This record gives sequence, C-alpha cells and structure tokens, in this order.
Amino acid sequence: MSMAHIPYDGSHPLFRIGLAPLELANWIEVDGNLAGYLDEKDRLNREMPEKVFAAETGTLDAQQEVLDLIANHVCERFPHTYQRHGKQIRIAGRGREIDLANSGVPPLRIAASLVQEDLVLMRKGEKGWRLAAASLCFPSSWRLSEKFGLALADVHGPVPDFGRGSRNAMMIDRIFDNLQVELPVWRMNWSLYSDDALYHADRSGEHIRRLGKDGRAEISFIRVEYQTLRKLPKSGDILFTIRIHVDPLAVLDRHPDKQRIAAGFIHSLMLLDAAQLAYKGLAGARESLVSRLREIECS
Repeated sequence: MSMAHIPYDGSHPLFRIGLAPLELANWIEVDGNLAGYLDEKDRLNREMPEKVFAAETGTLDAQQEVLDLIANHVCERFPHTYQRHGKQIRIAGRGREIDLANSGVPPLRIAASLVQEDLVLMRKGEKGWRLAAASLCFPSSWRLSEKFGLALADVHGPVPDFGRGSRNAMMIDRIFDNLQVELPVWRMNWSLYSDDALYHADRSGEHIRRLGKDGRAEISFIRVEYQTLRKLPKSGDILFTIRIHVDPLAVLDRHPDKQRIAAGFIHSLMLLDAAQLAYKGLAGARESLVSRLREIECS
C-alpha cells in the first residue's frame, strides 16, 4: 500500500472546505491498482448500472467535453499507460481497449472507464448548482439515486454545518460561482471503514463499529477521497472528480513518519464535536481509537 495521501495527519481537518490550487499534472491519479479499479467499475456497470450512472437529458455535449478532456489528458500525462490510435485507447498491460466513439454508451461513462476516479457533472440552474450527471462507482456512504438532481446544499444536507442556510453551504455556492476555467482546485476528505470495498452506497461498512476484546478499536481501513473541481471551458459546467484510496491501518505501523502522523491523527479526532463524531460513525469509539493511535505514536 502506497499511502499516496495522508490527510488525517492534521493537515486536512474534517468538516472544512479546504480548497487548494490544482496543478493539472496532478488532476488524474494512476497507480498500480488501475486494473483492479477498472475491473470493479466494469462489474458494477454490468450488475447494477442504474445505481452507478445517471444523467439528465441535455448533458451529452458536456459529457463529451469531459471525455475529450480526460482522453487527451491521460494520453499526454501517462503515455506509457495509455496509447491512442484514432478513436481507440489501449491501456497498456491491461488487455483493455476503450472505444471513445461507442455510440451505445454515454460519454461520461466512457470517460470513467479510463480512470480510477468517479466523475460528477455539476450544472448551474435556477436553484443553484445541481448534480446533473455522474458515473459514481465508488461512493463513500451515499446513493446516487438519492442525490441526483439535487442542489449542492441539499446534497450536503446530512453533513453537520453544511446543510441549506449554513455558512459553509453559502461559501460552497460562491466557490462554484467563481471557479475559473484556468484555476481548478482540489481538496481531501477521509473516513474510517471496517472493510476495503470500493462501492459503499450505504453506511453498513463505515467507520468503527467493533471493539476488540481488550476494548481497543479495531480499525480496519482508512478511506481517503482526493477530490478536484474543474470548470469546463465549453459548457460552463463543473466536473467534480473523486479518487478513492483505501489503506489498512497496519500500514501506518510501518510508516517511517508514524509518530508525527499518529499525533496529527489524534489531534484531528479531538477536534470533532458530538454531531461530527456521530456523522463519521465514531461516537463512543474515539477514546479507544485514540488509545490505539497513541501506541503507534509511542512505538
């Protein structure tokens, strides 16, 4: 496990917007798990297509814009992995060829079949920015069917201090309104889960739900979301990408900087209030989790 991102070290507190300028070289992430992620996307699209893809009518041009941007980007940024031949992209070493002109598949879904990221298209309307299309194979405890077509404030409704009328909701609307084509941004989020499944449309596997016989928290996996926002130059829509990274906590035991990370992790957890702990599934488990992290910090 590479631990590509470690936002739980205190550098990215939970329940903060925390946007930063995005270098386009870092827009899409490709690693050794590419084949596994794409295989899982294939399975989900085959077995439950209505749960992992949705699009409003009138979004095809914007979907195509996304496909063109991603296809061009990955071939230029990762030439050893992606080779393009006309309307075909071959993913090297994966035995996989993607037909960019497949008229039977929505362009946004084709774009998502190239990369490990989930792709969400946001469109401005009379009620603000809404979720207008998405290929969402790896949700972190939310269902596309429940969020599709909703405005941003309602998408974030269950999140403490992010619902309609909150200061954070107004700030997010302002950020979307002011986002510039040439100035994409990124942020991170993180959670704790009891398994390493990529598809989590409900909260059944989320967070710490078990305690060991000695009372210590049995944390299995840390789930990190690397998110980007990029305004599309033609349509004016905004593409929201979500890249999921899943690492077992055991990797932290072997990390050369584990003392600093564990200390920051503890600090991040102690900042959470009761509502935030409940939302993250940590109510009643923070103390045991902190105890486990202190062992790592002192080892």
